[in-house]
Amino acid sequence: MSKRPVIAITPGEPAGIGPDLMAALEYDDDVDWVCIADPDLLDDRARLRGRQRHWPRYAPGVHGPSILPVALAHRAVPGVLDPANADYVLSCLRRATEGCLAGEFAALVTGPVHKAVINEAGYAFTGHTEFLAHAAGVAEVVMMLVAGSLRVALVTTHVSLASVPAAITGARLDAVLGILDAALMRDFGIARPAIAVLGLNPHAGEGGHLGREEIDVITPAVVRAQARGIRAIGPIPADTAFIPARLAHVDAVLAMYHDQGLPVLKAHGFGGGVNVTLGLPFPRISVDHGTALDRAGTGRVDTGSMASAMALAKALASRHAGP
Repeated sequence: MSKRPVIAITPGEPAGIGPDLMAALEYDDDVDWVCIADPDLLDDRARLRGRQRHWPRYAPGVHGPSILPVALAHRAVPGVLDPANADYVLSCLRRATEGCLAGEFAALVTGPVHKAVINEAGYAFTGHTEFLAHAAGVAEVVMMLVAGSLRVALVTTHVSLASVPAAITGARLDAVLGILDAALMRDFGIARPAIAVLGLNPHAGEGGHLGREEIDVITPAVVRAQARGIRAIGPIPADTAFIPARLAHVDAVLAMYHDQGLPVLKAHGFGGGVNVTLGLPFPRISVDHGTALDRAGTGRVDTGSMASAMALAKALASRHAGP
Protein backbone atom coordinates (compact mmCIF):
# COMPACT_ATOMS: atom_id res chain seq x y z
CA MET A 1 0.00 0.00 0.00
CA SER A 2 1.20 3.54 -0.75
CA LYS A 3 1.89 6.03 2.01
CA ARG A 4 -1.56 7.48 1.30
CA PRO A 5 -4.14 4.82 2.15
CA VAL A 6 -7.20 4.63 -0.10
CA ILE A 7 -10.25 4.03 2.10
CA ALA A 8 -13.79 3.41 0.85
CA ILE A 9 -16.87 4.91 2.51
CA THR A 10 -20.46 3.80 1.92
CA PRO A 11 -22.99 6.33 3.30
CA GLY A 12 -25.70 3.69 3.73
CA GLU A 13 -29.45 4.39 3.59
CA PRO A 14 -29.97 7.28 1.13
CA ALA A 15 -32.99 8.65 3.02
CA GLY A 16 -31.04 8.66 6.28
CA ILE A 17 -28.29 10.66 7.92
CA GLY A 18 -25.36 9.01 6.06
CA PRO A 19 -25.33 11.39 3.06
CA ASP A 20 -25.60 14.38 5.43
CA LEU A 21 -22.49 13.13 7.24
CA MET A 22 -20.57 13.04 3.96
CA ALA A 23 -21.47 16.68 3.35
CA ALA A 24 -20.63 17.81 6.90
CA LEU A 25 -17.32 16.01 7.50
CA GLU A 26 -13.80 17.29 7.25
CA TYR A 27 -11.43 14.87 5.50
CA ASP A 28 -7.80 14.14 6.40
CA ASP A 29 -5.38 15.35 3.77
CA ASP A 30 -3.16 12.28 4.04
CA VAL A 31 -5.87 9.76 3.12
CA ASP A 32 -7.65 9.26 -0.20
CA TRP A 33 -11.29 8.85 0.83
CA VAL A 34 -13.51 7.27 -1.80
CA CYS A 35 -17.23 7.76 -1.23
CA ILE A 36 -19.25 5.12 -3.09
CA ALA A 37 -22.58 6.83 -3.66
CA ASP A 38 -24.87 8.68 -6.05
CA PRO A 39 -23.24 12.09 -6.78
CA ASP A 40 -26.62 13.83 -7.05
CA LEU A 41 -27.57 12.54 -3.60
CA LEU A 42 -24.47 14.05 -2.00
CA ASP A 43 -24.95 17.30 -3.92
CA ASP A 44 -28.56 17.52 -2.73
CA ARG A 45 -27.57 17.10 0.92
CA ALA A 46 -24.72 19.58 0.62
CA ARG A 47 -27.13 22.17 -0.79
CA LEU A 48 -29.55 21.55 2.09
CA ARG A 49 -26.65 22.43 4.40
CA GLY A 50 -26.05 25.63 2.42
CA ARG A 51 -22.70 24.55 1.11
CA GLN A 52 -21.16 23.36 -2.12
CA ARG A 53 -18.73 20.47 -2.09
CA HIS A 54 -16.74 19.46 -5.15
CA TRP A 55 -16.36 15.70 -5.39
CA PRO A 56 -13.95 14.70 -8.17
CA ARG A 57 -14.63 11.33 -9.78
CA TYR A 58 -12.60 8.51 -8.29
CA ALA A 59 -9.66 7.13 -10.24
CA PRO A 60 -6.42 5.55 -9.03
CA GLY A 61 -4.04 8.36 -8.17
CA VAL A 62 -6.75 10.96 -7.43
CA HIS A 63 -5.83 12.43 -4.05
CA GLY A 64 -8.20 13.66 -1.38
CA PRO A 65 -11.92 12.87 -1.18
CA SER A 66 -13.52 11.59 -4.39
CA ILE A 67 -16.72 9.83 -5.44
CA LEU A 68 -17.22 6.49 -7.12
CA PRO A 69 -20.66 6.88 -8.71
CA VAL A 70 -23.49 4.39 -8.14
CA ALA A 71 -26.92 5.53 -9.35
CA LEU A 72 -30.05 5.58 -7.20
CA ALA A 73 -33.19 3.99 -8.65
CA HIS A 74 -35.30 6.92 -7.33
CA ARG A 75 -34.22 10.31 -6.08
CA ALA A 76 -34.01 10.05 -2.29
CA VAL A 77 -36.26 12.18 -0.08
CA PRO A 78 -34.74 12.82 3.37
CA GLY A 79 -36.56 10.78 5.98
CA VAL A 80 -38.68 8.82 3.50
CA LEU A 81 -37.72 5.19 2.99
CA ASP A 82 -38.05 3.76 -0.52
CA PRO A 83 -37.65 0.00 -1.08
CA ALA A 84 -36.77 0.72 -4.71
CA ASN A 85 -33.40 2.04 -3.50
CA ALA A 86 -32.49 -1.10 -1.54
CA ASP A 87 -30.52 -2.47 -4.49
CA TYR A 88 -28.54 0.77 -4.58
CA VAL A 89 -27.51 0.32 -0.93
CA LEU A 90 -26.38 -3.25 -1.56
CA SER A 91 -24.62 -2.30 -4.83
CA CYS A 92 -22.54 0.29 -2.97
CA LEU A 93 -21.58 -2.33 -0.40
CA ARG A 94 -20.72 -4.91 -3.07
CA ARG A 95 -18.48 -2.46 -4.95
CA ALA A 96 -16.71 -1.46 -1.75
CA THR A 97 -16.18 -5.08 -0.72
CA GLU A 98 -14.86 -6.06 -4.13
CA GLY A 99 -12.40 -3.17 -3.97
CA CYS A 100 -11.21 -4.15 -0.50
CA LEU A 101 -10.75 -7.80 -1.48
CA ALA A 102 -8.81 -6.79 -4.58
CA GLY A 103 -6.49 -4.49 -2.61
CA GLU A 104 -7.88 -1.39 -4.32
CA PHE A 105 -9.06 -0.06 -0.95
CA ALA A 106 -7.17 -0.47 2.30
CA ALA A 107 -10.26 -0.34 4.55
CA LEU A 108 -14.02 0.19 4.51
CA VAL A 109 -16.07 2.65 6.55
CA THR A 110 -19.83 2.09 6.48
CA GLY A 111 -22.69 4.44 7.24
CA PRO A 112 -25.97 3.18 8.75
CA VAL A 113 -28.37 1.06 6.71
CA HIS A 114 -32.05 0.35 7.33
CA LYS A 115 -32.45 -3.43 7.51
CA ALA A 116 -36.26 -3.44 7.38
CA VAL A 117 -36.56 -1.57 4.08
CA ILE A 118 -33.92 -3.81 2.46
CA ASN A 119 -35.87 -6.88 3.55
CA GLU A 120 -39.11 -5.26 2.40
CA ALA A 121 -37.55 -4.99 -1.05
CA GLY A 122 -37.11 -8.78 -1.10
CA TYR A 123 -33.49 -9.13 0.02
CA ALA A 124 -32.59 -11.36 2.98
CA PHE A 125 -30.37 -8.95 4.91
CA THR A 126 -29.55 -9.26 8.61
CA GLY A 127 -26.80 -6.64 8.77
CA HIS A 128 -23.47 -5.37 7.49
CA THR A 129 -21.50 -7.92 9.48
CA GLU A 130 -23.20 -10.95 7.97
CA PHE A 131 -23.29 -9.42 4.46
CA LEU A 132 -19.55 -8.69 4.45
CA ALA A 133 -18.65 -12.12 5.85
CA HIS A 134 -20.61 -13.82 3.08
CA ALA A 135 -19.16 -11.55 0.38
CA ALA A 136 -15.61 -12.20 1.63
CA GLY A 137 -16.18 -15.95 1.91
CA VAL A 138 -15.35 -15.91 5.61
CA ALA A 139 -17.03 -18.51 7.81
CA GLU A 140 -16.60 -16.73 11.16
CA VAL A 141 -16.46 -13.03 11.98
CA VAL A 142 -16.77 -11.11 15.24
CA MET A 143 -18.63 -7.87 15.86
CA MET A 144 -16.83 -5.56 18.28
CA LEU A 145 -17.85 -2.08 19.36
CA VAL A 146 -15.28 0.41 20.60
CA ALA A 147 -15.82 3.57 22.64
CA GLY A 148 -12.57 5.06 23.88
CA SER A 149 -10.74 2.35 25.80
CA LEU A 150 -13.82 0.13 26.15
CA ARG A 151 -14.07 -2.73 23.66
CA VAL A 152 -17.05 -5.11 23.64
CA ALA A 153 -17.16 -8.09 21.28
CA LEU A 154 -20.17 -10.33 20.69
CA VAL A 155 -20.55 -14.10 20.38
CA THR A 156 -23.98 -13.73 18.74
CA THR A 157 -25.26 -10.67 16.90
CA HIS A 158 -28.60 -10.11 15.20
CA VAL A 159 -30.59 -13.11 16.40
CA SER A 160 -33.63 -13.32 18.65
CA LEU A 161 -33.06 -13.71 22.37
CA ALA A 162 -34.77 -17.10 22.25
CA SER A 163 -32.17 -18.29 19.72
CA VAL A 164 -29.13 -17.22 21.74
CA PRO A 165 -28.48 -20.28 23.96
CA ALA A 166 -28.41 -22.71 21.03
CA ALA A 167 -26.11 -20.36 19.09
CA ILE A 168 -23.49 -20.33 21.85
CA THR A 169 -21.56 -23.47 21.01
CA GLY A 170 -18.07 -24.60 21.90
CA ALA A 171 -17.02 -24.26 18.26
CA ARG A 172 -18.35 -20.71 18.03
CA LEU A 173 -16.64 -19.67 21.27
CA ASP A 174 -13.35 -21.22 20.13
CA ALA A 175 -13.51 -19.28 16.86
CA VAL A 176 -14.57 -15.98 18.45
CA LEU A 177 -11.86 -16.07 21.13
CA GLY A 178 -9.20 -16.86 18.52
CA ILE A 179 -10.34 -14.07 16.16
CA LEU A 180 -10.67 -11.54 18.98
CA ASP A 181 -7.25 -12.34 20.47
CA ALA A 182 -5.52 -12.13 17.08
CA ALA A 183 -7.22 -8.84 16.17
CA LEU A 184 -6.37 -7.20 19.49
CA MET A 185 -2.72 -8.09 18.93
CA ARG A 186 -2.45 -7.28 15.22
CA ASP A 187 -4.87 -4.39 14.78
CA PHE A 188 -4.79 -2.74 18.20
CA GLY A 189 -1.16 -3.41 19.05
CA ILE A 190 -1.82 -5.16 22.39
CA ALA A 191 0.97 -7.65 23.05
CA ARG A 192 -0.95 -10.13 25.22
CA PRO A 193 -4.58 -9.05 25.53
CA ALA A 194 -6.79 -10.01 28.47
CA ILE A 195 -10.37 -10.90 27.52
CA ALA A 196 -13.20 -10.94 30.06
CA VAL A 197 -15.72 -13.60 29.02
CA LEU A 198 -19.25 -12.99 30.30
CA GLY A 199 -21.63 -15.68 31.45
CA LEU A 200 -24.95 -16.10 29.70
CA ASN A 201 -27.20 -16.42 32.73
CA PRO A 202 -27.66 -14.11 35.76
CA HIS A 203 -24.75 -14.50 38.18
CA ALA A 204 -23.01 -16.61 35.49
CA GLY A 205 -25.42 -19.45 36.20
CA GLU A 206 -25.06 -19.48 39.99
CA GLY A 207 -23.23 -22.82 39.95
CA GLY A 208 -25.84 -24.38 37.68
CA HIS A 209 -28.91 -23.23 39.62
CA LEU A 210 -29.75 -20.57 36.99
CA GLY A 211 -28.63 -22.48 33.91
CA ARG A 212 -25.89 -24.86 32.82
CA GLU A 213 -24.48 -23.01 29.80
CA GLU A 214 -21.56 -21.71 31.86
CA ILE A 215 -20.68 -25.20 33.12
CA ASP A 216 -21.29 -27.13 29.91
CA VAL A 217 -20.14 -24.70 27.22
CA ILE A 218 -18.54 -21.42 28.32
CA THR A 219 -16.10 -22.57 31.01
CA PRO A 220 -14.69 -25.41 28.82
CA ALA A 221 -14.16 -22.89 26.00
CA VAL A 222 -12.31 -20.54 28.35
CA VAL A 223 -10.09 -23.43 29.48
CA ARG A 224 -9.35 -24.41 25.87
CA ALA A 225 -8.51 -20.80 25.03
CA GLN A 226 -6.13 -20.60 27.96
CA ALA A 227 -4.42 -23.78 26.77
CA ARG A 228 -3.88 -22.03 23.41
CA GLY A 229 -2.18 -19.11 25.15
CA ILE A 230 -5.17 -16.75 25.14
CA ARG A 231 -5.68 -14.73 28.33
CA ALA A 232 -9.39 -15.49 28.64
CA ILE A 233 -10.94 -14.82 32.05
CA GLY A 234 -14.34 -16.06 33.13
CA PRO A 235 -17.16 -16.67 32.84
CA ILE A 236 -17.86 -13.43 34.73
CA PRO A 237 -21.36 -12.28 35.79
CA ALA A 238 -22.46 -9.58 33.37
CA ASP A 239 -23.87 -7.34 36.10
CA THR A 240 -20.43 -6.72 37.63
CA ALA A 241 -18.17 -7.12 34.59
CA PHE A 242 -18.25 -3.45 33.63
CA ILE A 243 -17.35 -1.85 36.94
CA PRO A 244 -14.19 0.27 36.53
CA ALA A 245 -12.08 -1.87 38.85
CA ARG A 246 -12.66 -4.92 36.64
CA LEU A 247 -12.33 -3.11 33.32
CA ALA A 248 -8.96 -1.74 34.42
CA HIS A 249 -7.47 -5.22 34.08
CA VAL A 250 -8.93 -6.31 30.72
CA ASP A 251 -8.51 -5.21 27.11
CA ALA A 252 -11.89 -6.40 25.82
CA VAL A 253 -15.14 -7.86 27.09
CA LEU A 254 -16.76 -10.77 25.25
CA ALA A 255 -20.56 -10.64 25.63
CA MET A 256 -22.79 -13.58 24.77
CA TYR A 257 -25.46 -11.58 22.96
CA HIS A 258 -26.14 -8.16 21.47
CA ASP A 259 -28.04 -6.46 24.28
CA GLN A 260 -25.89 -7.93 27.05
CA GLY A 261 -22.87 -5.77 26.26
CA LEU A 262 -23.87 -2.98 23.89
CA PRO A 263 -26.19 -0.97 26.17
CA VAL A 264 -23.27 -0.47 28.55
CA LEU A 265 -20.92 0.54 25.76
CA LYS A 266 -23.40 2.95 24.22
CA ALA A 267 -24.15 4.53 27.58
CA HIS A 268 -20.39 4.91 28.04
CA GLY A 269 -19.63 6.52 24.69
CA PHE A 270 -22.64 6.99 22.44
CA GLY A 271 -21.94 9.42 19.63
CA GLY A 272 -18.25 8.57 19.53
CA GLY A 273 -18.35 4.78 19.45
CA VAL A 274 -17.67 2.64 16.41
CA ASN A 275 -18.39 -0.90 15.23
CA VAL A 276 -15.48 -3.03 13.99
CA THR A 277 -15.84 -6.33 12.13
CA LEU A 278 -13.03 -8.70 13.12
CA GLY A 279 -12.04 -11.69 11.00
CA LEU A 280 -12.44 -10.12 7.56
CA PRO A 281 -9.38 -9.90 5.29
CA PHE A 282 -9.65 -6.10 5.46
CA PRO A 283 -10.56 -3.56 8.18
CA ARG A 284 -14.24 -2.60 8.33
CA ILE A 285 -15.45 0.08 10.71
CA SER A 286 -18.92 1.54 11.05
CA VAL A 287 -20.80 4.17 13.01
CA ASP A 288 -22.57 2.96 16.15
CA HIS A 289 -25.87 4.73 15.42
CA GLY A 290 -28.81 4.18 13.12
CA THR A 291 -30.15 5.98 10.07
CA ALA A 292 -31.65 8.91 12.06
CA LEU A 293 -34.40 9.45 9.49
CA ASP A 294 -35.84 12.28 11.56
CA ARG A 295 -32.61 14.26 11.24
CA ALA A 296 -31.83 13.63 7.58
CA GLY A 297 -31.80 16.84 5.57
CA THR A 298 -32.45 19.04 8.62
CA GLY A 299 -28.90 20.18 9.30
CA ARG A 300 -28.91 18.50 12.75
CA VAL A 301 -25.85 16.32 12.24
CA ASP A 302 -23.47 14.85 14.80
CA THR A 303 -20.35 13.66 12.97
CA GLY A 304 -18.67 12.23 16.10
CA SER A 305 -19.16 8.52 15.42
CA MET A 306 -18.33 8.77 11.71
CA ALA A 307 -15.21 10.84 12.46
CA SER A 308 -14.14 8.20 15.01
CA ALA A 309 -14.80 5.41 12.49
CA MET A 310 -12.68 7.17 9.87
CA ALA A 311 -9.84 7.78 12.34
CA LEU A 312 -9.81 4.11 13.37
CA ALA A 313 -10.00 2.97 9.74
CA LYS A 314 -6.93 5.04 8.99
CA ALA A 315 -5.04 3.50 11.94
CA LEU A 316 -6.07 -0.07 11.13
CA ALA A 317 -5.29 0.35 7.42
CA SER A 318 -1.77 1.35 8.42
CA ARG A 319 -1.32 -1.68 10.68
CA HIS A 320 -2.72 -4.07 8.07
CA ALA A 321 -0.21 -2.72 5.58
CA GLY A 322 2.67 -3.75 7.83
CA PRO A 323 5.98 -1.95 8.25
